[in-house]
Amino acid sequence: MRKLLLLCLVAVGLCSRAEEPLNVSGEIFGTVGDSQLAPYYIMSNCGGVVTQGKTAAFRLKATKDLDLSRRFSYSFGVDAVTGYASDADYARIDADGKPTLRSEGPAAIWLQQLYAQVKYRGVYLSAGMKELHSPLFNTELGSGDFSQSNNARPVPEVRAGFVDFQNIPFTNGWVQIQGEIAYGKYQQDDWLENHYNRLNSFINKGVWTHYKSCYFRTKPSKPFSATVGMQVFSQFGGTAYFYRNGVLTDTEPYDVKFEDFFRILTLREGSSDENFGDRQYVYGNTLGSWDFQARYRLRNNSEIKAYFQWPYEDGTGIGKLNGFDGIWGLEYDSRKEDAFVRSAVIEYIDFTNQSGPTHWAPADNPDSSMNGEATGGDNYYNNFRYNSFMNLGMSQGTPFIVSTIYNRNGFMSVLDNRIRGFHVGINGSIYKPLKYRLLLSYRKSWGTYSCPRLEVVDDTSFMLEGIYNFRQVEGLSLKGQFAVDRGNLLGNNVGVLLSVSYNRLFDLFTR
Repeated sequence: MRKLLLLCLVAVGLCSRAEEPLNVSGEIFGTVGDSQLAPYYIMSNCGGVVTQGKTAAFRLKATKDLDLSRRFSYSFGVDAVTGYASDADYARIDADGKPTLRSEGPAAIWLQQLYAQVKYRGVYLSAGMKELHSPLFNTELGSGDFSQSNNARPVPEVRAGFVDFQNIPFTNGWVQIQGEIAYGKYQQDDWLENHYNRLNSFINKGVWTHYKSCYFRTKPSKPFSATVGMQVFSQFGGTAYFYRNGVLTDTEPYDVKFEDFFRILTLREGSSDENFGDRQYVYGNTLGSWDFQARYRLRNNSEIKAYFQWPYEDGTGIGKLNGFDGIWGLEYDSRKEDAFVRSAVIEYIDFTNQSGPTHWAPADNPDSSMNGEATGGDNYYNNFRYNSFMNLGMSQGTPFIVSTIYNRNGFMSVLDNRIRGFHVGINGSIYKPLKYRLLLSYRKSWGTYSCPRLEVVDDTSFMLEGIYNFRQVEGLSLKGQFAVDRGNLLGNNVGVLLSVSYNRLFDLFTR
């Protein structure tokens, strides 16, 4: 804890001559629930900070934002969490083939964010761990971006791109562009080791990550504007460890060379060596989404948005051969902070098609008499050589696809990705100091194509949040959340979160 305070004091010193002021905030929060894991809406889309049924913790954060009015600017952030969290039991097979239970929970202290960022004109470069949000959709009210959300803890990475949408020359502002590119590396090897059951299958350690996106937008000052683009996330490198009945049976290393950073950037084929499995095809493991949003501004300055995300795991999804799969949404934004309904989102989510149940390529099976081809079995967020699209058990995309932290059987792959349902989010102001947020969802799951459920399971989740901002003390707020899960997908869970936060700590230190 002393080191954490020292880091914050160093940040204060660095920011003494900054263009933007330093914001230092502290938060004390706790959860109480009747299950080992927190209810769905308490643990989802909050950076992986709260996952356990019982928590009592303190969060200290110091950040400085970019000054977008300046040609050159910099920002940084230090964010740490410490406290108590209860454990959850996970099944495991020991080296003698005997089943055991391991109690696992988060560390007593961890760095949630630690980053530095610089910008020049319209481009930026950042390094470190920084919480990221959907580049296009409502983070507070939506179900979660398929390709990039704030559901999991951030991965250490180097990222560069445009600060915001930039005008394309010679278009008079009618067409703008925004894009990013990033390389990172997971720091979850110990978590995988501790939660993996070692009964069968594998885990992959030392894996690198790569992300890129590109969006085009029409002139936003007009009543109607549209945004279209694409996100791509990839995993590459690492070493796969295969187990059976508690015994390590094989390892497959994927040594990363300098050229591999360009190979994953351009999605080129890997090695032709048959011993390298998926490297015979496109290098690494890749997923992503086509994204679209149309916005119309009404005369009273409120806005209506319609949007979709079309997911893909390979070329069939990119070519939209996966039926109606996607996140389809409508959003209303009153643009009035004190309105009873400030914003509202309704989404229909469908991941059941996945380009069909079977993948069969005749070229992969030259001795077979089956000459037909089937390009299905996309298996969203899973891969036959890489870990699922998770960090520390939490989905890096939408939590609507159930995260592996819920797999109390210790299986480290997604068990339910053929999901269909809806999601509703509303926020607003009851009266000026008191804000509320309501989230509700229902979904059904058929399991996966490779491991279908014997019976369809479902889940209904609900959360009501209230935030009271004290008028007498600027920056002091009290937050409460009440959440419920009902069904046989996530189980029956009830939980409460309470927190007190104050974001004027720097003012106290400098008085």
